[in-house]
Amino acid sequence: MPRKVRTVETTSTSEAHDSEKGVTRRLAPEVRERQIVLKAIDHFATHGFSGSTRELARQLGVTQPLLYRYFPSKEALIDRVYDEVYQWDTRWENLIKDRSLPIEERMIKFYSSYSVVILRREWIRIFIFAGLAREGINSKYLSRLRERVFLPVMAEIRSAYDLPAPSGTKQRDIDLELIWSLHASIFYLGVRKWIYGLPVTDDIEDHIARQVDAFLHGVPDALKRASQESIKSKARTKAKA
Repeated sequence: MPRKVRTVETTSTSEAHDSEKGVTRRLAPEVRERQIVLKAIDHFATHGFSGSTRELARQLGVTQPLLYRYFPSKEALIDRVYDEVYQWDTRWENLIKDRSLPIEERMIKFYSSYSVVILRREWIRIFIFAGLAREGINSKYLSRLRERVFLPVMAEIRSAYDLPAPSGTKQRDIDLELIWSLHASIFYLGVRKWIYGLPVTDDIEDHIARQVDAFLHGVPDALKRASQESIKSKARTKAKA
């Protein structure tokens, strides 16, 4: 009777070892990598960056060496997670500058779209963990927010209300603080829900519309007063000289 020949499928040592233990199956590299990234997003959103890759590998049903075949270090995995979660939609920038629409409509549309992205569990929690435990990791995102959202929005508000451009650093800082107040009121919905576990409104767009309405009914006057105060201050300085 002929001897039965066992067919052996070629695979990596670590993944074959996993298969013998019955905890995983062979996947295409791109599928396995995607699986790791998605699980890592949930892992770090739950445990912060102190969460171990050993535990992550256990949750995935793979060995830690296999995990490191795809991401050579925990730092590399975290960087990939950050890039995956904090993607940027360039259409936001075009919307902000689209003067065919009233400024209020543009702001409501922008923040409604933006809120869909940021008011998610993984976005909020990883951002907070990164701010607390990983110095500088949020800086790139916040710089982009400043240059591509905050300053353009304030420039569009000034244009819509026939206000002059900020004449110096102090006025630009005032602009930034004002737009931060609106931005933070929307971001904080995610903090209340995903950090504090508190209930928030289900109608996010309606909430945004009210916030933008309140913002635009107060900010133009605040900018006018700040500009007038700046002119008076310069005049007093000149008189003393």
